[in-house]
Amino acid sequence: MVLLGTLVNGACILIGSVLGRYLQHIPEKVKETVMSGIGLAIMVLGLQMGLKSEQFILVILSIVGGAALGEWIDLEGRLNSLGNWIERRMKAKEGTSISQGFVTATLIFGIGAMAIIGALDSGIRNNHDVLITKAIIDGFTALVLASTLGIGVLFSAFPIIIYEGFIAIFSRQINTFIPTALMDSFILEMTATGGVMILAIGLNIIGITKIRVANLLPGILVTAILVTIMYYV
Repeated sequence: MVLLGTLVNGACILIGSVLGRYLQHIPEKVKETVMSGIGLAIMVLGLQMGLKSEQFILVILSIVGGAALGEWIDLEGRLNSLGNWIERRMKAKEGTSISQGFVTATLIFGIGAMAIIGALDSGIRNNHDVLITKAIIDGFTALVLASTLGIGVLFSAFPIIIYEGFIAIFSRQINTFIPTALMDSFILEMTATGGVMILAIGLNIIGITKIRVANLLPGILVTAILVTIMYYV
């Protein structure tokens, strides 16, 4: 089922949000320890994915090229600016904690490498490991956010389902017009490149680094270009 990972992600956000409304006094030590454990698990997943590459030079070039492109266009800054604009607009119209919780949670769950890479993995390989791992992170994050920002966090599940579901479904269609060998090579190197980004997310979660992971996302496009060039040359 191509949408399994997407639906599990949405369900975890819903469940976490509901629980968060009833667990408003979670000890800080518990929050920190659980998030550290999740961060370590994410790092292991990223390492497993990164080591699957058969031509690691492609991964290096993709990360370097993607980082340069992402920093040049300031992708993370633009996404943050868009999120701030949407939040201001919704606050101006609604002025309620529901809109604040909805916008904040949607940005946190939607802007990141795992959402895109996980949806691509679900659509192309029917592998939901990344999205299910993301679902666990999002569920706990939703619980924490809902305990402070209110029930508006719950409604963020719906745009996330639409967003990830669209990517997953669209990704599956490309199998009809891309050669199997090229697709297999792209999946392998895309998985490895995405693994590096997921490792960065894990490092950020446990507080070791503050890598602008969103600015690495163009690396996926660079991977596609490099793999295509090598296939046809």
